Amino acid sequence: QVTAKTAFLFILPQYNVSVPTAEGELVQYHYGLKDLVTILFYIFIAIILHAVVQEYALDKINRRLHLSKVKHSKFNESGQLVAFHLTSVIWCLYVVVTEGYISNPRSLWENYPHVYLPFQVKFFYLCQLAYWLHALPELYFQKVRKEEIPRQLRCIALYLVHIAGAYVLNLTRLGLILLLLQYLAEFFFHMARLVYFTDENNEKLFNVWAVVFVVTRLFTLTLYILVIGFGLPRVENQALEPERGNFFSFLFNNILFRMSVLLLVCLFQASVMWRFIHFQLRRWREYWNEQSSRKRAAAGAKQQAKPLKRDSGYHENGVVKAENGTSPRTKKLKSP
Repeated sequence: QVTAKTAFLFILPQYNVSVPTAEGELVQYHYGLKDLVTILFYIFIAIILHAVVQEYALDKINRRLHLSKVKHSKFNESGQLVAFHLTSVIWCLYVVVTEGYISNPRSLWENYPHVYLPFQVKFFYLCQLAYWLHALPELYFQKVRKEEIPRQLRCIALYLVHIAGAYVLNLTRLGLILLLLQYLAEFFFHMARLVYFTDENNEKLFNVWAVVFVVTRLFTLTLYILVIGFGLPRVENQALEPERGNFFSFLFNNILFRMSVLLLVCLFQASVMWRFIHFQLRRWREYWNEQSSRKRAAAGAKQQAKPLKRDSGYHENGVVKAENGTSPRTKKLKSP
């Protein structure tokens, strides 16, 4: 029985409370230090699943493609992220639909702070934190190249900061929608990379990713303006109460602070869009350069394939004759 209690500490989310509702009591959860133990357990689960996907799917495909070392590393990275983002998109979409966050957008800021979470929301956040923490030791296990490590560390740090910030600051509902939009765009990007590695002439999925990326950026910016600009300032409880999880509502009631936060959000989204536009321009430039080089190569091949012009005259018994019937060859004079 003691062992079972310890096992539950690792496997199941902790800090469950009974919240009275109109239909009776509802079991919900809040966060605490014991969550670190649960996250640790699911870090090991994520490492095992990572190895399974690598060995039984990606390695078998790599043997058939015969990729270079650089493409091999990128293929493994995109393959792992495609599996993770697809799973996360389906799971996150299920959560936001069943909890009514999409059908009722006002629920994103109503009754803030959202201290008590449903089981599936808390478990989703714990698994997300476990996955991105497991990505740190995977940099060593996968023998990632040194020049790739800083980029991947920045990506992991950004995800951890945003997910942990939404979890600790009781902005879990907003965080779920933002993660759904982000993971959707990332799924199409890494899927396009996988298709490109298998067939370098197939870049159609990159165009699909470009459209999805722009649409998700617009939705993200609109959501920030809706929640920060109009939602949180109208929350009834505007007092600072960290012990009750209320960190922001009194700050967002100040128009100067609210506009500053919105300005920072807009600048960040603008920087993301600038990198995206720069990437697209570079890709199109490389595409047109490749097309022009192919045209030049095809034109050169045509010139080499043109038949050589024959000498003037006609042929008779395999011998070229001049117009007057005489041989065009110069006769040798016999020596006297």
